[in-house]
Amino acid sequence: MRWGLSLRLFAILTLLGAIAVLVTGILGYVRARDALEQAIYNQLTAAREIKARQVETYFRTIHAELRLLATSKMVIEAAREFRAAFGELDREPLSDEMRGKVSEWYGEHFVPEISRVLGMAPVLADYLPVGSGASYLQYHYIVANPHTEARRRLVDDPGDGSRYSRLHAIYHPLMRAAAATVGFDDFMIADPKSGRVIYTVDKEVDFATSTHVGPYRKTSMAAAVARCSAIADRSAVCLEDFALYAPAGGEPTAFMAAPVVDEGVVVGVLIAQLSDNEIDKVVTGDRRWRHEGFGATGEAYLVGPDHLLRSGPRAFYENRESYFADLKAIGAPEAEIAAIRRFDTPILIQHVDTKASQSALAGAEGTGEIIGYRGVPTLASWGPLSIAGVKWALIAKIDSAEAFAPIDRLRRDLAIVGGLALLVVVVTAGWLSRALLGPLSELTAGVKRFASGDYGTKVTVRTSDEIGQLCLAFNGMVDELREKNVVIEGKNRENEELLLNVLPAPIANRLRGGEQRIADGFAEVTVAFADLVGFTALSSDMPPQEVVALLNGLFTRFDEAANDLGIEKIKTVGDAYMAVCGLPVPVVNHAERMVRMAIRMVHITREHALEHQVDMKLRVGINSGPVVAGVIGKSKYIYDLWGDTVNLASRMESGGVPDSIQVTRPVYEKLQGLFAFESRGSIEVKGKGSVEVWLLRL
Repeated sequence: MRWGLSLRLFAILTLLGAIAVLVTGILGYVRARDALEQAIYNQLTAAREIKARQVETYFRTIHAELRLLATSKMVIEAAREFRAAFGELDREPLSDEMRGKVSEWYGEHFVPEISRVLGMAPVLADYLPVGSGASYLQYHYIVANPHTEARRRLVDDPGDGSRYSRLHAIYHPLMRAAAATVGFDDFMIADPKSGRVIYTVDKEVDFATSTHVGPYRKTSMAAAVARCSAIADRSAVCLEDFALYAPAGGEPTAFMAAPVVDEGVVVGVLIAQLSDNEIDKVVTGDRRWRHEGFGATGEAYLVGPDHLLRSGPRAFYENRESYFADLKAIGAPEAEIAAIRRFDTPILIQHVDTKASQSALAGAEGTGEIIGYRGVPTLASWGPLSIAGVKWALIAKIDSAEAFAPIDRLRRDLAIVGGLALLVVVVTAGWLSRALLGPLSELTAGVKRFASGDYGTKVTVRTSDEIGQLCLAFNGMVDELREKNVVIEGKNRENEELLLNVLPAPIANRLRGGEQRIADGFAEVTVAFADLVGFTALSSDMPPQEVVALLNGLFTRFDEAANDLGIEKIKTVGDAYMAVCGLPVPVVNHAERMVRMAIRMVHITREHALEHQVDMKLRVGINSGPVVAGVIGKSKYIYDLWGDTVNLASRMESGGVPDSIQVTRPVYEKLQGLFAFESRGSIEVKGKGSVEVWLLRL
């Protein structure tokens, strides 16, 4: 039984119902993805804000504790007395033995460590303490200290009997307890005038050194001391961002300082040395990312204004090899990777410059999917921290692959259901392709072949229903259009040939392109006028057909010569022939070409006269200069030239000598080395007066 188009349309509508189910599934998937994405962003933002408050609270606590200590009587008295005691030691001579032992200790212990930090061996003299007081104190509290480096702070009195050591035995236990209670990495006092570090808890190699001169003058500690030394304000606190600090073994170190003010005068600067470990613990959640809900790839990290990390990334702590492999994969510099290995930390070394860090450092909060510092798509929440003295950004992120894992499972489930639905669609489509889509496909292919230029295409008529009738109509349309196309192509060729006979090819193309007014100026062309001497009298005794045949044969040969030499014929008027060289396409040797054309024209005229046994001579005038060229007319186009150059070329012809070529000075000056010219002197030219001319020797 033959099915009609209506029944087939019913089948299509049934199929569209199945498609609607598929669309519903896709919309559900998209909305589920959006909802999950928003939930993840909310979770990341909440985690970021919690950690931001924790970091800000940490610095506010340090700020308050440092400010409280700086205003305490203990610190004020310690600053005054340590300054005086240090000054006494500085004025006492130092034995060569003690100075030598200090130098020996630096060579054995400090130089290897600083070489690791710098990546090169330093000059020992650059790091040795300067002054008797500095060398004396470093000897008794560092070189001769019986404890290991980590326990040097346990020495209260080295037993040297100095005033400084007596004061140290009094104040050091109190200072040490304060540092341990507050959580300072080290606790120091500096002289605001000399910049000397007159007291430290840990007795590192910066003890007794100067922040004004020497190897530590450009450190963050020196900057903090310099700022606070100039502020006699009990509420002032100076915070310097983390930087690699050589006396701390090259570890990232920040300094918070406060002026010690007594009776309006800064008598000391109290300095808290802050390690990155405390900040890192807060930001990484003491490295318990899963416990904090960050999953397998989530984390939070700090970035400074230099786009360097201020806390360690998760991959560095969990899988070093994978971490370094990721750095190489994203093109991190080898020097950066080597520095991370050398210092055993990426803090202040690894460069992180992402959309999130840029936006947060600019002071904006936001969320979005970005390419993270590992080069993979990441969902992130970012924002700045509010800490006076530093400009940090906090980013919380999780890899997109992990975040959307539930959605991927949903997509797989939908794919299974969709596959079953598609199986039904395929079976239905197989039947429809034979019954309905087959003829339509052939018809579509036929239309495409016809559109691509195959005007002989035909479509097989397989049915007698509406589609079969459409195929018949298409075949009839193709036959009719093919016939009309043949006629149109013939007319187009005729029109093209006619237009090219009237206008130069470039001008014809511009006219076909839609230009309404074509007018161009040319700074330098060569124009020639040629006229047959006595042709009017000659033609009066000849039949019209012979006159036309004679003139057509001659001008046809002129046209061939012009085509060979790249010269543009402008027009013929009676027995006159006008041509130009150098337009519409400029050429350099337009004058030379035109003179060669004139020579050929004279020879062609002589040959033509001999062949037809008539007395006929040619007179040619040539001039070079600027012209204006354009198309005039609407129903009958003509491409013509205007200007003094054209007028003078015409006068050269009319005032010339039969069977010769007469040129103006511009032509003569251009070609006097190529052709033989003979001066004719000056002749009277209408509208120009006396004009100097030359004849070309043929």
